[in-house]
Amino acid sequence: MSAPRRVRASFRAGWHSFLRRRTAVFFTFFFPLIIVVIFGALVRTEPTGGLFAEDPGYYVPGYLAVVVLFTPLSRVGSEVARYRESNRFEKLATTPLSRSEWLLAQTLVNVVVIGLAALLLLALVLLLTGAELLVGPTALAALVAYVVVGVALFCGLGAILGSLAGSQDGVIAASNSIALPLLFLSETFVPPEMLPAWFRPAMGLSPLTYFSRGVRAATFDPIDAGAVAPAVSNFAILVALALAFLTIGAATLPRTD
Repeated sequence: MSAPRRVRASFRAGWHSFLRRRTAVFFTFFFPLIIVVIFGALVRTEPTGGLFAEDPGYYVPGYLAVVVLFTPLSRVGSEVARYRESNRFEKLATTPLSRSEWLLAQTLVNVVVIGLAALLLLALVLLLTGAELLVGPTALAALVAYVVVGVALFCGLGAILGSLAGSQDGVIAASNSIALPLLFLSETFVPPEMLPAWFRPAMGLSPLTYFSRGVRAATFDPIDAGAVAPAVSNFAILVALALAFLTIGAATLPRTD
């Protein structure tokens, strides 16, 4: 069996495994919607000042970050921990499927799942918040590319957490401890101007910052304001980080050979 066929078979198994877990399906699709309803429809933006003082379109990267960040971290991390606890990596070692192929298949499953969740989330954001985004083939292609690469990046980080954490509970605790600060301190819901000047350079250490900056530049900032260059540069950084995290994540998966 060739490598593409092995990855495809592992992808099908991972997809059906996800569908069988109704709780996972519920939280993947409905938890982000609750966030949109609370912050987008109930709190709303307030032009007179405060936390939500920007245009509704400014916060679209933050809403998308909820699924791009939380779901891969918890799902892939928990999957790795579950495989460790049930000795499934030992069973995989008896098959031609390599660790990197297994992680690639899991990443593809998450790309499809989170892509669907992001599409539903974006539709709800536009409906409830009245956000106005740039519409066109280039903006849509950029948005899809950012979601795919962002998911891949955090799948790699999730694999690292799953390999290092002691249990599935440990993975959930670690992923939440990482995801919550990143969600609000990566130019998503909180503009840099609202943070202390000494802290702003630290925002560059968050991978999610490049996701939010790039999505905002591609879908919200006017093209004539020079948004093309930031969209491209942030995407290049995100791709490099995704490759690094996936490589490290594959390398840290339990060795059974």
